[in-house]
Amino acid sequence: MLVNIISKELGLAPDKVKNTVELLEGGATVPFIARYRKEATGSMDEVAVGSVKEMHEKLKAIVQRKDTVIATIEEQGKLTPELRHRIESCFNAVELEDIYLPYRPKRRTRATIARERGLEPLADIIMLQQVSDIKGRARMFLNADVASAEDAIAGACDIIAERVSEDERARNAMRRLYSRKGVLVSKVVKGKEADGIKYADYYEWEEPVARISSHRLLAIMRGEEEGFLRMAISVDNEEAEDILNRQFVRRGSCSREYIEAAVADGFKRLLAPSIENETRTAAKQRADEEAIAVFADNLRQLLMSSPLGQKRVLAIDPGFRTGCKVVVLDSQGNLIRHTVIFPHPPQNDREGAGRLLSSLVKEHSIEAFAIGNGTAGRETEDFVRGLGLDAEIFSVNEDGASVYSASAVAREEFPDEDVTVRGAVSIGRRLIDPLSELVKIEPRSIGVGQYQHSVDQARLKERLDVVVESCVNKVGVNLNTATKQILTHISGLGPALADNIVKYRAANGDFRNRKELLKVPRLGNKAFEQAAGFLRVAGGNEPLDNTAVHPESYGIVSLMAKDAGVSLEEFISNEEIRKGVVLSKYVTEKVGMPTLADIMDALAKRGLDPREKAKAFSFDASVHEIEDLRAGMVLPGIVSNITAFGAFVNVGVHQDGLVHISQLADRYVSSPGDVVKLGQHVMVKVVEVDLKRRRVSLSMKGL
Repeated sequence: MLVNIISKELGLAPDKVKNTVELLEGGATVPFIARYRKEATGSMDEVAVGSVKEMHEKLKAIVQRKDTVIATIEEQGKLTPELRHRIESCFNAVELEDIYLPYRPKRRTRATIARERGLEPLADIIMLQQVSDIKGRARMFLNADVASAEDAIAGACDIIAERVSEDERARNAMRRLYSRKGVLVSKVVKGKEADGIKYADYYEWEEPVARISSHRLLAIMRGEEEGFLRMAISVDNEEAEDILNRQFVRRGSCSREYIEAAVADGFKRLLAPSIENETRTAAKQRADEEAIAVFADNLRQLLMSSPLGQKRVLAIDPGFRTGCKVVVLDSQGNLIRHTVIFPHPPQNDREGAGRLLSSLVKEHSIEAFAIGNGTAGRETEDFVRGLGLDAEIFSVNEDGASVYSASAVAREEFPDEDVTVRGAVSIGRRLIDPLSELVKIEPRSIGVGQYQHSVDQARLKERLDVVVESCVNKVGVNLNTATKQILTHISGLGPALADNIVKYRAANGDFRNRKELLKVPRLGNKAFEQAAGFLRVAGGNEPLDNTAVHPESYGIVSLMAKDAGVSLEEFISNEEIRKGVVLSKYVTEKVGMPTLADIMDALAKRGLDPREKAKAFSFDASVHEIEDLRAGMVLPGIVSNITAFGAFVNVGVHQDGLVHISQLADRYVSSPGDVVKLGQHVMVKVVEVDLKRRRVSLSMKGL
């Protein structure tokens, strides 16, 4: 049943969905399934496999919820065979809650009190709409708690109002109305005009909820949360009541006035607040998903950004008063030395700083400078360039470096160093290999999204963890140099096994082959199956271990080499020999053309990092502060962040400028990600400089 629902919803073949679900239920990870089980899935990519996994988990949660609903209604003695069938055949969370609503335990309401006073039969009479003398009938229900016919009718109408608010058809009709015609209104809280000035755009704001952009909605909601704005979503009350009256008031009704009064009360007091809240939640979820998608895409680009590779690096964490922290790292990112220089005010020891840096470059054969782009970053970069040293200079995004420097991971790596040294090391290592270093930081702290602190944090973490896992496994890691943190994200491992691998390596030396992983404590066959293909062993005694070929396929490659009449090593290294292989000869029941094609691709790219190498970049030498900018200037810049409404570009001043989505290209742009990527080197034109609000507007049109 679940497989058929997933298949229909995602437009995937049922047998492929069934195979994928079975693999997931058997403990296989998304990267492993997408990379090494293409025959079973019909070559689904990670996105498709991830979608199957997510939907399957949602449906399983609905199944669990149905068990709770059935048990609760059964305890009340109200579970009929028809009702059980409806619940069991329902796989829509909203519909399930609507079915459950009349039976769900609730606080004491006006309708509850009316029922306790024996007025439900009177409500039934009114809803039948066949009795003209309602007041006469109402007198039959007078008792110690019901003093008059008017009181009886009022209580009965309370019951009807609650029935209206809990009726499935009524709720669905209102959902459609709010979805199509709901209007979001935002107003400033009286007396908060001055304090909430950053939300001034939304002091008097009105927009159809169906069309509001994610960033506007999240901004308004944040303003509301901070106490500066009030927000509401409403529809035309008359239209809503007219829709409900058509449903509940029969033609020629004898009790029209009472039904209409109950409908109006039920809508205003119960149904409207409930559906408004639903609409608000749904709009927030849509906005969250869009914002999370932007963040996830940015994070993927950042994690996959170009590494410099194994080079000797001198990293600088810039500062003014406290000086610039300097660290020397070897080509593996190990800390060799650290010191402090003071080239900026108030000390202005530029001569001493220059001598020390020149000495360090010569002594340690430094190949590149990594300079943090935060406070004093631009000034430090200009200073280093002025020294004319023989080493490339890179500006490195230092977002999250302070988070890392104070983390348990940093304390474990550098127990005897202070946070300033750890931060500088992080900056240098980000240049050598951004992925290996950034996985140590909570993704939300990296700062490459929009309103990441306003979205559903559990959903954000879940989505970002998937991105980290995907990137780590796409690149693969060197089993003999990988840190515990990056090994944690390898398919099938996790923190405990990653820790065991590092400890085993420390005790026994480098791994000589992938099979040796099975000697690591608690690393069994299942974990080996899931992880091995994403781990590389360079220079070991098995040449295929430095490729993305999975150990389960080594026999196929050996057979190909044997059939070609060459050694395994020659087969792997000789592209011409591999070109002569007829892959169809090696197809079996379990191994199809997709896997064989992947094997050949992996052999062609053995040991290669799929990321491009880092390239040096220079800002315009005449621009240092926002005051240096003038409209019309054309400047080089680096894309520092991408949002749904545009891209932020660092042009070398202390405020990143915004290239609005309408200014990204000379054509229509539906998504900024279609035009720019994080870290991309671009040329931009200064359109406007707002010194008061410290905002810079940029354009890439015509450039």
